[in-house]
Amino acid sequence: MGKCKIIKNLFKIHPFYYIISFIAAITGNFRGFAFFSLIIIVHECGHLFVSLLFRWNVDKVIILPFGAITLFNEDINRPLIEEFLILIFGPLFQIAFTYLYSCFHHDEVFIYYSRAILFFNLLPIYPLDGAKVVNIVLNKCLSFKMSHLITIYLSFFVMIIIIFKVSFNLIWILTLIFILIRQLEELRNHKNIFNKFLLERYTKKFHFKKNKVIKSLNVNKMKRDYNHIFYNGKRYITEKENLKKRFDFNRKTW
Repeated sequence: MGKCKIIKNLFKIHPFYYIISFIAAITGNFRGFAFFSLIIIVHECGHLFVSLLFRWNVDKVIILPFGAITLFNEDINRPLIEEFLILIFGPLFQIAFTYLYSCFHHDEVFIYYSRAILFFNLLPIYPLDGAKVVNIVLNKCLSFKMSHLITIYLSFFVMIIIIFKVSFNLIWILTLIFILIRQLEELRNHKNIFNKFLLERYTKKFHFKKNKVIKSLNVNKMKRDYNHIFYNGKRYITEKENLKKRFDFNRKTW
């Protein structure tokens, strides 16, 4: 009973999902909608499974009429490899499930939906998995702040291409509206997300194997998975020393 309650609290179905499922039923498209929903749930279970292995704090999994999203209440500075594995296991679970299902039921409609979802989800559009993988790759060579901004602007660019290239129906329009809203929210919250990244580095202890020397006090150059040493022109100072000045100054201005 306890496990069922946890699962019930973890998975949330958006109210609009019921409306779209009703429309699909009365228009004779419920079978395809059911396949779509099943594939999406399996996909999210892949993310969920690996995140629990790494003991990430999962907030909830929201089932939408045109997809799903897993929300975490977790540090930004968790290792990039953990985030990468959590991301790719969604598509891997989906591919494995599609293969096993096809072994017993060769259904062209099911295969079509699975391929379409897989392709769309790997596009570099935030908040899809493709954009998050791009962000991880960028974080390997660029600063956290720059990687985040490039990912968002790349998402907008790809969205524009899709708008001019794809023929639309109701589901497509609702999907793109939802994605655009999430992109605008992410861009608007960029400063807060960056400050959270810095505050975590100041208040918590992270153990990274790699070190990076920054020949200035510019925290905008800080990267994920790195310890930082700053040079102020006279001496080297630690990451926490530099961030202490930033947050102490902000506290005084309050």
